[in-house]
Amino acid sequence: MASGLSLTDRPALIDRLATWPRLSALVLGLLSATGFQPIGLWPLALLSVGVFALLAARTKSWLRAFGLGWVFGVAHFTLGNVWIANSFTYQSEMPQVLGWLAVPLLSLYLAVYPGLAALAARAVVKGGHGWSFALVFAGAWIVTEWMRGWVFTGYAWNPLAMVLLGPFDRPGLAAIAPVMGTYALSGLAVLLGCALVLLLRERNWLASGGVAVLLVAGMYLPPVAEREGELLVTIVQPDIPQEQISDPLYYEANFNRMARLSPRLDESTAPRLVLWPEAGMADYLRDGYPQRYYDRTTALASPDYARRRLGATVGEGSVLMTGAVDLEIGPDENGWVRALGARNAVTAVSADGEILGGYAKAHLVPYGEYLPMRGLLEPLGLSRLVAGSIDFWPGPGPRTLDLGDHGRVGVQVCYEIVFSGEVVDPENRPDFIFNASSEGWFGAFAPSQFLAQSRMRAIEEGLPVLRATNSGISAVIDPRGVVRDHLGLPDGGRIDAAVPPAAAPTLFARIGNALSLLWALVFLLAALVAMRRQSS
Repeated sequence: MASGLSLTDRPALIDRLATWPRLSALVLGLLSATGFQPIGLWPLALLSVGVFALLAARTKSWLRAFGLGWVFGVAHFTLGNVWIANSFTYQSEMPQVLGWLAVPLLSLYLAVYPGLAALAARAVVKGGHGWSFALVFAGAWIVTEWMRGWVFTGYAWNPLAMVLLGPFDRPGLAAIAPVMGTYALSGLAVLLGCALVLLLRERNWLASGGVAVLLVAGMYLPPVAEREGELLVTIVQPDIPQEQISDPLYYEANFNRMARLSPRLDESTAPRLVLWPEAGMADYLRDGYPQRYYDRTTALASPDYARRRLGATVGEGSVLMTGAVDLEIGPDENGWVRALGARNAVTAVSADGEILGGYAKAHLVPYGEYLPMRGLLEPLGLSRLVAGSIDFWPGPGPRTLDLGDHGRVGVQVCYEIVFSGEVVDPENRPDFIFNASSEGWFGAFAPSQFLAQSRMRAIEEGLPVLRATNSGISAVIDPRGVVRDHLGLPDGGRIDAAVPPAAAPTLFARIGNALSLLWALVFLLAALVAMRRQSS
C-alpha cells in the first residue's frame, strides 16, 4: 500500500492527522477558508471541512472536540477576515500594526462557534458513526452560525454557504437557498464535504464520483433566462481615493466627479433612478442644524442649495439616491446645542431638490461606526476607525421607500447586506434592494466577498440587488444571484441598465431564519434515525 496521504488509504489519513490533531485542525481550517472569494477553491473547502469532521469524530471527549473546532475556527476566520487589517492603514490615531493583531484576536472569539458545533456533534454521537456525526455536525453548524449572526450584535461575515455560490453568470448550488436559507445552506456544505470524504474513505468510487459530478453540475449549470425590467438605473462608481473621501479639501472635486458620471447619456432617455455610493455626499442635506455645521461643507453653506444641485445632476423626472450623513442635534450635558450623534444614511432627492425619503443604517459596525464602552476605552487611546468624535446611532431597521414610478426600494448600507433574514421589511416588500457601500478601506479581499454576500441576499429573498460602491464592486444582480453588469476593482465609471424584475416571495422571504433552524432539526432527526439503525 502507498505511504502517501491519500484519502483512499482508510487508516493512513485520519491516523496520521490524529497524531498532530491541533496542527491538522489549524491547516484544515486555513484550507476551508480558500473556498471564499476571491480565491474560490470550493472543492478544497468542502473536502477540508469533511476531513476535519472525521478528525473531530475521533476525539475522546466533547471537550477535546470543542478544542479542535476552536483551533479549526481560528485559522478559518483569520484567513477569511484578513481584509480587516487593511482598514487600519487609513486610521491615523491607531498604529497600522494593530490591524494585524485585530484579525487573529477577532478570530479567537469567532472560533468558538465551530468549536460549539464540534462539541455538540461529539456529545450526541458517542461512537465512531461517521454518517451520524456528519448529520449532527451539519445541524449544529447551522445553529451556531445563526447564533454568530446575532450574539453581541452579530458578525455574520462569510457563512460557509458562500463556497456553494457559483460564478458571476450562474447561482451555483446557492440556487436552493430560497428553500433553505443561508445558514441551512452552510449546513448542507458541511454535509456535502463529509459525504465526499466518507465515501472516499469507504472506497465507494461510484457514489463518490456521482456526488462529485452532481456538485460540479450544480455549481456550473446555467440559469434559465429571465425577462428584462423597465425601470432604468444609473449606478455611479467614482473611484475616489479612500483618504480623500473625508478630507474637506476634496469635497468639491469629489462631488464634481460623481456629477460628471450622472447625467443622461441621451436626452431622449426616459427618467432614471441614479444611485451614488455610501458617503457619496459630503454636504448635509437636511434643514435645522446650527449654521456652523453647514459652514464646513461645500454647497454655499445651504442644505437647500445642496439638494437642488444634486437634483440638477440627474435631469427632469429622475431621482437620485446617495449616501450621506444626518446629524442628531440637541443639548449636551452643559446645555450647549450640538451634534450628539450621526446617522449613516441614504437620502432620495428629486430633480427639483425635494427629499423623497431616507434610510438610516441599523446594523452598525462596532469600533468602525461607534466605540463600545466609550467612557472606558477612549481614555486608553482607543478610537473608531471612522473619523469623527461622535458615534453613529442605529436606525430602526429595514424600511421600504416608495419612490412612485421609480419603484419601491429596500435600502441596506454597506455591511448590513451580510445579515441573512434582516434586509427586507416583510410587511412592506420592496421591488429591489439598494446596497450603498464604500469599500476602499478593505483592499482586494472584502469587495469580492461583499458582492458574493449581496448575491446570496438576492437569491434568498427573490429580489434584485443594486450595488453602488466607491471603488468597486458595483453591480446589477438579478433575483437568481446572476450578476448582469458590474464595475470591478478599482474602475471608475457608470452602469446604465434596467432593474431586473423581482421574483415572487420565496419560502425564505416568508419564514426567515426559522426555515434554516427547521433544516437543522431535520438533520438532527436524520442522525438519530441513523444511530438507531447502526446500534440495532
